[in-house]
Amino acid sequence: MDVVDPELGIDVVNLGLIYGIHIDESDVATIDMTLTSAACPLTDVIEDQAKTATEGLVQDLRINWVWMPPWGPDKITDDGRDQLRALGFNV
Repeated sequence: MDVVDPELGIDVVNLGLIYGIHIDESDVATIDMTLTSAACPLTDVIEDQAKTATEGLVQDLRINWVWMPPWGPDKITDDGRDQLRALGFNV
């Protein structure tokens, strides 16, 4: 997915921010997604990127912002950890 966390520059899948995806009979995708912080002001940017990334794949996209379970560094994939280390983060 070409949806990147604007603050970290890492895609939301490798950051472990996607909790689930459901596509209904009308070809509408609903993504259960969280953020690294509930106070993140960039939800609009992420929603726009997600809609662009799924154009032509589904009829429509909805993001269900969820906060439980809370996100933590344990949800980052190995690839995401490698990318963060390359940026100087200690994960």
